[in-house]
Amino acid sequence: MILLKNNILKSILLNKFDTPYNSIPFSKIKPNDFIFAIKEEIKITLIKIDKICSQTDKPSFKNTIEPLSNCSEKLKIISGILFSLNNAETNSELQETTKLVSPILSKFYNDLSLNKKLFERVKQIHLKNKKKLTHEKLYLINKLYNNFIRNGVLLNEKNKKKLRLIDKKLSLLGLEFGENLLSDSKIFHINITNKKKLLGLPETSINLAKDKAISMNKKGWVFTLDFPSYIPFMKFCDDRKLRKKMSIAFGKRGFQKNKNNNENIIFEIIKLRKVRANLLGYKSHSEFVLEDRMAKTEKNVISFLNNLKEITLPLAKKEWNFLKKFSKKNFKINKIQKWDVAFISEKMKKVLFEIDETNIKPFFQLDKVIDGIFKISKKLYELKFIINKKIETYHPNVNCYEVYKKNKYYGLLYTDFYPRKGKRNGAWMTSFIPQRDGQRPHVSIVCNFSPPSKNGNSLLSFSEVTTLFHEFGHALHGLLANSKYSSLSGTSVLWDFVELPSQIMENWCYQEDSLKIFAKHFNSNKKISKKIIRKIQKASIFQKGLETIRQLSYSYLDMSFHSVVPNKIKSIKNHEKDILKDLQFTPDIKDNCISTSFSHIFSGGYSSGYYSYKWAEVLDADAFELFIEKGIFNKKVSNSFCKNILSRGGTEDPMKLYLKFRGKKPDPKALLRRSGLILK
Repeated sequence: MILLKNNILKSILLNKFDTPYNSIPFSKIKPNDFIFAIKEEIKITLIKIDKICSQTDKPSFKNTIEPLSNCSEKLKIISGILFSLNNAETNSELQETTKLVSPILSKFYNDLSLNKKLFERVKQIHLKNKKKLTHEKLYLINKLYNNFIRNGVLLNEKNKKKLRLIDKKLSLLGLEFGENLLSDSKIFHINITNKKKLLGLPETSINLAKDKAISMNKKGWVFTLDFPSYIPFMKFCDDRKLRKKMSIAFGKRGFQKNKNNNENIIFEIIKLRKVRANLLGYKSHSEFVLEDRMAKTEKNVISFLNNLKEITLPLAKKEWNFLKKFSKKNFKINKIQKWDVAFISEKMKKVLFEIDETNIKPFFQLDKVIDGIFKISKKLYELKFIINKKIETYHPNVNCYEVYKKNKYYGLLYTDFYPRKGKRNGAWMTSFIPQRDGQRPHVSIVCNFSPPSKNGNSLLSFSEVTTLFHEFGHALHGLLANSKYSSLSGTSVLWDFVELPSQIMENWCYQEDSLKIFAKHFNSNKKISKKIIRKIQKASIFQKGLETIRQLSYSYLDMSFHSVVPNKIKSIKNHEKDILKDLQFTPDIKDNCISTSFSHIFSGGYSSGYYSYKWAEVLDADAFELFIEKGIFNKKVSNSFCKNILSRGGTEDPMKLYLKFRGKKPDPKALLRRSGLILK
């Protein structure tokens, strides 16, 4: 222990941070610090585990379960900081560090889950009469016991070695997949020097492209595959050839004949996942994953997807035929291609609903939307957010807020909204420090919105507004957590339940009473009109059939990779075409492949779980119907949602928690009613 104590003094990551609220001192942490700190914390944790195992007292919740649940928390915090930075602010040094650390962590977690002596203590407690224990303690015991079983503790030594090797390989392959995708996304851009080629593009998009060109020492305008650049380009650029060029570049990320190709990585990942599942006694990776989800079985997932497809596919076909007629009449395009869909759909939406995104964006200035979310959170959950410029962040564009509930400190919220070189595309929420008894959480939401223009305004599209509300819903799940143990806190719930708090928040983007709080013109501060609100509400069900089929296609693709025998898949591209042939409406592009950039399932933890977005939509649509019935700011309903869902984390079976809030099981038709797929 003397050696460990001396080493601890050398590492800032191993000590309690001498900062406000124990916040992370990012500037003092170097990539090499992670390697040292993680190795040392593993040693410390193993000593704690050995202490638990070597006890002579009979196993009990207090001497085994409780210390076991907390023993690796510091390690998770340190590694969590590393992986978060690798996603949001990476560089070659951080990427190399992450690659070095991943197999070390994989070995440690294997050591933990395969520790037979430790398992025997947990098993004895699991088999005991536990009548006097709380729901939370019971749930923790069952979770720990099942984790041991599901991670191979009962395997023989030969198969344990195989499992360790597989987990090590999978951890590295997931990282490599993500790095390849980021590299392919960043190497492409379109440099336009002829102003006529910009026709149709909104001023905000043009200004962003001008700023990008200046930063790259280029003339004219530069458009990239970053979402704030790519999405408006595909929606509004009149030049069809340029849309095609941009679309194909986006679609072939990870599918090019270069060092970033992800095809072989996919083959290796699905093969290893299958072998791992077989080792543990499961027929497929899907069977292994779904056993620990609300859906329970692959059969239930496929049935869920098929039922939605049966209802929505006929509507999607009608919407597609309508789009084809509109395209032919207005643009003389007889055969709609992939690069035409967003453009023509945007024009058709403008005609049908008299709604123009460029006219709506001025009402969604980022600062006003954030302020609006804070005010809505106060109305719903009595939360208050106070920016603290003294708390250090990992980038100048990142802000940190102190969070209070009824004037009591409740945690920290970091916000990171703009794209940059070392940041991957998309939006996500993460936790730097988890909540548990005596410790409030530090959470972060990361997005990729248009950075401020020269006049200082960042104007959001409506889809970006819903994205912000979505991620903020995840943040609320983390911030309002009130569990005794961090392993059951906040977003530590079954995967197909975790999207409920995020997706339900999107509903407030469509309600007049909430929109009038934050939807104000960035210049005049004039509130959004009822007329525009009605248009937004009507447009919310525009092409809902096509949108649903697109989401279902990703879910089917996910399940296909993890259900079939991997050896049967000879070509990633051909397999994808076969799965999606009845669900895609545009002709296939030979140079494009969805799977090679499908980071959700190959590097993001959603394998055999992409269906959960639609699964949780059923829950959120049904839950929000109660808010509609009682009032979107009804205190009784919001208090119940906080008490039974947001604060409870994974302390009880999610369906039981839902029943406590809703008083009944979710009605699948609620989603169809909200989407306009069936009459209300």
